[in-house]
Amino acid sequence: MGRERSVEGGGATRLDLRKLAARSKGKSIVFGISIEWDYMALMLPTLRQLQYLRLLAEHGSFSRAAEAAHVTQPTLSAGIQELERALDAPLVDRARSGVILTAVGEEVARRGADILTRAEDLVQAARAAGQPLTGRFRLGVIPTIAPFLLPHALPLLRDHFPKLKLFLREDLTHRLIEGLRSGALDAALIALPYDTAGLETAVVSEDELLAMAPANHPMTAGDRISSADLQDNGLILLEDGHCLREQALSVCGLHAPRGGEEGGFAATSLYTLVQMVGSGLGVSLLPAMAVAAGLTDDAPVAIRPIDGGKASRRIVVAWRAGSSRGVEGQLLAETLKPAA
Repeated sequence: MGRERSVEGGGATRLDLRKLAARSKGKSIVFGISIEWDYMALMLPTLRQLQYLRLLAEHGSFSRAAEAAHVTQPTLSAGIQELERALDAPLVDRARSGVILTAVGEEVARRGADILTRAEDLVQAARAAGQPLTGRFRLGVIPTIAPFLLPHALPLLRDHFPKLKLFLREDLTHRLIEGLRSGALDAALIALPYDTAGLETAVVSEDELLAMAPANHPMTAGDRISSADLQDNGLILLEDGHCLREQALSVCGLHAPRGGEEGGFAATSLYTLVQMVGSGLGVSLLPAMAVAAGLTDDAPVAIRPIDGGKASRRIVVAWRAGSSRGVEGQLLAETLKPAA
């Protein structure tokens, strides 16, 4: 620890603070206490420097990172050098092929991303105090929800929150969750069951899963279709990566189709799935919200409930646990319920 010296008044020997400061050569006088400079001189990274490092890690180039930061390349380069001096460690390897972060640089970038996320949460929380869902809000939506819910949801949001500036991103569930955890998204509309560790959720609705078969197929003669009939008549699902694929298998107790020349068909979208079933390639499942939105109206397919109990997925708004957006996430879920 640094040496301490008192600066006293009264009958004690008086010291001229200006002379003491001059003699201290780096000591700081705070409330009459002189503290060694090596105790006080800890330099902390600035948020701007951490932003520069994050952009450099994302773009792998000083020029592209500077462009993304809306600064000149020398300004960004100087910021990185200042960060390296503050941490007393090299963060970047500069090579002709591009920029590579050192091991220390990668760790600083990882921790810095969390610091930036919390700082952004702080700003948003202050701005939204007393006025939730105002200003910028970045919402992710999965492809099996977006085209069916958003046409009804967006007018509701405009009416209830006229100052909301909504930025939408449609993507697969795992990438949206990555965006939530990294702070790139404020909330996301996803479907459960799915691993939501590190997230909090608020329920919007239950969305029934319905059986779909070619029109006039023998299995559509009854009012309902069993899971066994689906499994035995050429089951087609969305391709890997879509959470609806795993949800359909799990909720309905089905097994993934085997690959090979005689099977293993997979669709890239629900629209493609409907066309494949309508062409007689097999049978499948659809979420009720897609059917209600008219996805199958002009297709030669038949829709039936699944026998043996109601199979469904749960539509939720998700956000990062501990985020200041939690109240807004819950409010968003409540607002979307009439549209679901």
